[in-house]
Amino acid sequence: MAPAKRKASETSGFRKLLSLEQQQGWLESGAGLEDADERPESVELRFKYLARYQKLSARPQAAALFKLLGIYGRDCLPMPRRTERYWWSVSCLPSTSDKPLVRVNASWMEFFTLYAEGDGLRGRFILHLSDFTTDGSVTPEQLDQDWLQQSVATPEDIGWFFPAGADMFGIKARGAAALEQLLATPRMLRAIRRFNLTHLNRGRNAYQASHSYSVADHMLGG
Repeated sequence: MAPAKRKASETSGFRKLLSLEQQQGWLESGAGLEDADERPESVELRFKYLARYQKLSARPQAAALFKLLGIYGRDCLPMPRRTERYWWSVSCLPSTSDKPLVRVNASWMEFFTLYAEGDGLRGRFILHLSDFTTDGSVTPEQLDQDWLQQSVATPEDIGWFFPAGADMFGIKARGAAALEQLLATPRMLRAIRRFNLTHLNRGRNAYQASHSYSVADHMLGG
């Protein structure tokens, strides 16, 4: 790449908000970023999804779900207030065939989805496969299954799958406790941040019109 082109690519899009050096620092530590004090908000969009939010809030999973989203917003998204809606979004009871409760997206990619399982929860993360192989490759046969099974209290509470696409991996977890445990695990947390940065760097959020500000309140502390 020519120097001029390299310089332009490094100062465009998401990198205008967060340089590669700042991204690397956040990836490793999750700290050191100055977020916005105020949240730019569309009142029209907030009210558009208010009825869905009220329906979600009445579900038995609501308290556990909002707690998990608070952890995810705090630890897995860089400058979440500054980047809300335009770089990432959360949808409330989206009308897709898998019937999720909420889904966090950025660019054209799903990041994190929560579903009802009885009165409890199950969740799904989309990540890079290379963060979970024993040799850092994208070879499914090198998947570190021992680590995955030991990352939660009960091995039956975790599963995985291989979405189409290079270096793609999915983790499924059952129960709020298992999901919270994964979000507190350094290897998992770094993998989530790395995948999220990959797609934040690919461009603006394609799901801006389905953003639920009321759900995002729980991710951003109000």
